[in-house]
Amino acid sequence: MATIHPTAVIDPQAELDPTVTVGPYTVIGPHVKVGAGTTIGAHCVIEGHTTIGRDNRIFQFNSLGAIPQDKKYAGEPCELVVGDRNTIREFCTFNIGSPGDVGVTRVGNDNWIMAYVHLAHDCQVGNHTIFANNSQLAGHVVVGDWVILGGFTVVHQFVRLGAHSMTAMCSLLFADLPPFVMCQGQPAGARSMNYEGLRRRGFSPERIAGVKAMHKALYREDLTLERAQLQIATLPEARPETAPDVAMMLEFLRHTPPQRGIVR
Repeated sequence: MATIHPTAVIDPQAELDPTVTVGPYTVIGPHVKVGAGTTIGAHCVIEGHTTIGRDNRIFQFNSLGAIPQDKKYAGEPCELVVGDRNTIREFCTFNIGSPGDVGVTRVGNDNWIMAYVHLAHDCQVGNHTIFANNSQLAGHVVVGDWVILGGFTVVHQFVRLGAHSMTAMCSLLFADLPPFVMCQGQPAGARSMNYEGLRRRGFSPERIAGVKAMHKALYREDLTLERAQLQIATLPEARPETAPDVAMMLEFLRHTPPQRGIVR
């Protein structure tokens, strides 16, 4: 049997793996599924159509799976899906999705999410991210793999953050943040590329040189976004090892709406 504190309230229809641990005074609703090895601390509320994977560590005082803060929501069976091996610290609020989008708020694997983080409806978070304390995501935000959010970062609805990007403390994002870019400010402006993070993740000097060339095209040569993309597309001709990084950057930029643009 799962290790459930006697003061916890678990709906009989909830599906908890026998290896799950639930702390005192936690409440788990009927449509919740929790995978093997996950631990849930005291005073949590997990409700809605929420699926939580394996080996997650959920600290005390979290609210997961509540309805979206969206006046249009009318009780539709939208979802929250959390992957494996995530750490979710105290006082986080993850809402389910909304019928106006994919209907699912999704968190991937191996994420480190600190206290007071808010994920609004239909946010899509990748893998290996770090969200520092009080990071706040409005609805429909997309966060790529390996993104790092500094404390008190605020992200406007529908904004996307590309893989390996990073924000400084108290950054305010109204525009898309391309892959690899580090930003700071209110509103956020591009400052550099996340070179140190790439080195720690095993990027070769040749790939990092390619990222530097992309940074130069986007931010140092006074090019339009269209001209910058054309210049970036030629990089693999001289540096074939940069092809995957270039493809990711171009794919991201192609899906940036002109009315929102990228962080400059």
